[in-house]
Amino acid sequence: MKKKLLAMATTACCSISTLAYASLGGSIPTVSDDQVRLVANHQAVNQQATAGAGYTVSEMVLPSKTVVREYVAGGKVFAVTWSGPSAPNVRQLLGAYVDQASADVKAFREAHGGIGPVSVSSGDFVFQSGGHMGFYAGRAYIPSAIPSGVTSSDIR
Repeated sequence: MKKKLLAMATTACCSISTLAYASLGGSIPTVSDDQVRLVANHQAVNQQATAGAGYTVSEMVLPSKTVVREYVAGGKVFAVTWSGPSAPNVRQLLGAYVDQASADVKAFREAHGGIGPVSVSSGDFVFQSGGHMGFYAGRAYIPSAIPSGVTSSDIR
């Protein structure tokens, strides 16, 4: 009985840990999911800076002091950024785009070497990341989902 219970508990834990809680391309509730999964302190929804631009920014501070921003327009997350002393769980932030990012970064590394910043763009997905020990920064976004009047340079 104990072995059966242990097997069921292990299966349940493994299943839960592999669920995709999408951020990039996800809906507004995924912002809250990220906050919980990243054990983040929700700082603010920066609506003043984006008033009239058609999007909001949800900012979270992770226990590591890394700041994560999720940009939302039309009910969907169209961009995520991060900067701070440690890299966040990028798998969590990229959600459904994580496999594409992994493939793109792998191809980039094979073509440009195994270290240094990365910048890849394929289809309707852009991923940029770099840093050094003690400071990491990056961003990922969906170009077609960026609201009109907003440019990729506004995503920081």
